[in-house]
Amino acid sequence: MSRFPIDGPVRFLLQLVASIAVILVGAIVVFLAIESKPAIGQLGWRLFSDEAWFPTEGQFGLFPMLVGTLLVATGSILIAAPVGVASAIFSQYYAPAQIAFFYRRLVELLVGIPSVVFGFWGLVVLCPFISWVAEDLGGWPQVPGPSLLAAIMIVGLMILPTVMLVSESAIKGVSGEYIKGAAALGLGRLTTIWRIVLPQAKTGIVTGIVLAMARAVGETMAVVMVAGNVVKIPGSLFDPVRTLTANIALEMGYAAGLQRSALFCSGLALLVLVAVLFSGEIFLRRVVWRRTK
Repeated sequence: MSRFPIDGPVRFLLQLVASIAVILVGAIVVFLAIESKPAIGQLGWRLFSDEAWFPTEGQFGLFPMLVGTLLVATGSILIAAPVGVASAIFSQYYAPAQIAFFYRRLVELLVGIPSVVFGFWGLVVLCPFISWVAEDLGGWPQVPGPSLLAAIMIVGLMILPTVMLVSESAIKGVSGEYIKGAAALGLGRLTTIWRIVLPQAKTGIVTGIVLAMARAVGETMAVVMVAGNVVKIPGSLFDPVRTLTANIALEMGYAAGLQRSALFCSGLALLVLVAVLFSGEIFLRRVVWRRTK
């Protein structure tokens, strides 16, 4: 029995709000499944295995865009994860207090910058720079600036604050007793960080990386502006690509019939990718690491 009369209504209200969130997620999944049914029913697995996307000819292969999405997300996290974790360690253990405060505020500012601003900067500055470096220094002729590499670099910059801020919170959460014990044993700062701090903070760090990769999978506007949007499997970092999100943004405005249903399949595929990411993180945290303790 509740100690205070207000506890019951408050508990009911909180349960109602939580239930609404779950219902909304379920409604989105059901809506995507219903809208995707015509394309899945008619095309089957060819929808995710064919490489040709020509809606006017009845070809709706999502495989190149699925590959492009995975390449952009994987490449960007390979940039953001080590830089973000290193930035968190620098801010927490090496930077003077004033510099750490300024650096943290600067990273937080990156979180609030709209993705279209990143895309515009990438299109005007980064893409011409990539083209110049590839042609003049690398010897690759006729390299377009908008490319897989440009998309990886822009998305990596966009998800860097997520990795850094979540990792810093995890590192701050490490008990001071571990740090004092390491100092009592005569361990150096680097050894303490590598052997004690990072293992204790690994759950939070991995969570930050998963959150960042989920954002990388779903990023749209910046990728549309710098990736080149050519439906093909890239042969190198300098080739243009199109992601699933970019495909939806570019074609949903005029799509109809089977093409529209195929675009909803793209959204369903993105939802599955994000679900797999978070399921893998939960499995790693609750099964693998628990057994190694």
